[in-house]
Amino acid sequence: MPASSYLQMHVNAVTQSFPSSSISGIHNLPHDAEVSRITSADSVHGHSNSLSDGSAVSRVIKDVHISAQLIEDFLALARDNTNNDLETCGVIGAFLRGGTFYVTTLIIPKQESTSSSTHPSQSCFMSSVDLHTQYSYQIMVPEAVAIVMAPTDKSRGYGIFRLTDPGGMDILKECQEKEFHSHREPAGGRPLYEHCSHVFVNPNLILEIFDLR
Repeated sequence: MPASSYLQMHVNAVTQSFPSSSISGIHNLPHDAEVSRITSADSVHGHSNSLSDGSAVSRVIKDVHISAQLIEDFLALARDNTNNDLETCGVIGAFLRGGTFYVTTLIIPKQESTSSSTHPSQSCFMSSVDLHTQYSYQIMVPEAVAIVMAPTDKSRGYGIFRLTDPGGMDILKECQEKEFHSHREPAGGRPLYEHCSHVFVNPNLILEIFDLR
């Protein structure tokens, strides 16, 4: 599951490893009353406008639960790059239990940060490179999501997206271009990607961080 400027126990506990081989998980299954769905409105402090209400998505793919600390912790790790107008990339990992994916891991790999010509200094959207990265994950795991953060965008701070299927997945499958480029729109007026409706904030999860930089 990619996260572009892109994820376990008790409430909001975070373990940071630099690196560590330990793996964390859920001690107790979450209580439904404590779990809340992320909607397009939730990303507003910054609200991220939904490209689709995604109402059909949650009926055909498994739910994904993320830690309440995920976005704050990633932004904290990316802060130095953000202040220097550079992007940061991370990879999130999850395990499957009872038909639900629980995101428990954030990996910040070794990377050469590039200029924030797309996200940290601009609006919250998926670039062509992000779309191809998302395709490589979503073709393997349909529930895979891209968490895009635009920390300096005051209108919408982050968005959680997936390629439309059918639609965006078909377009990206056929595309052989590299670097930044444009894509044609799917038939029928559908967007290339949409706001996810199958992602929930779960305060019972803790997030383990592996910063490999």
